[in-house]
Amino acid sequence: MSETRSSKKPPRWAWALTGSGHYFTESIEIIRQLQDVDLFISDAADEVLRMYKQDKEPLPAQTQVFRDNSASSASIGRFYHGEYHTLVVSPASSNTVAKAVHGISDTLVTNCFAQAGKCRVACIVFACDSQPEMITMAPEGPVPVYPRRIDLENTAKLKTFEATVVAETLEELRLAVARRRAELATLYPVPA
Repeated sequence: MSETRSSKKPPRWAWALTGSGHYFTESIEIIRQLQDVDLFISDAADEVLRMYKQDKEPLPAQTQVFRDNSASSASIGRFYHGEYHTLVVSPASSNTVAKAVHGISDTLVTNCFAQAGKCRVACIVFACDSQPEMITMAPEGPVPVYPRRIDLENTAKLKTFEATVVAETLEELRLAVARRRAELATLYPVPA
């Protein structure tokens, strides 16, 4: 018996973590509030998880975790099979944003972004380097950061990508996720 589209599980959230520490803990907190989310963790994010001691707390029960441990990023095929409705890249390092803007997909996270675009999956990107001066939380406490002009330009270019919402603040990220949740509630209503 073949499975029809209506009998398949609804698509899930895909959340990609990069090596940026900017609002890393807060991003993990948002992930923990979602249902049906899978994590795509870059090598650098794997290190940051440990630095910020976020690798000890539980994730939502059905969360699958994919790490950047294969050259072909085989887990990316899930985007082609309609398993995801939304990709969130948060926090997105300046390196990830630059690669995304220039079409380079040589890490798990940049592959996620490229394939999400090719599969018309909505994207939300929390670009960390979005203001000329910022205070960010390092593992030992707050530190000042002064993004370069090229970082700010890349964030501006990313805003022109189709089906991509760029958040520049934690509040914008929270609002973008809330808006997407509201959209999804109308697309995938929970049966009574």
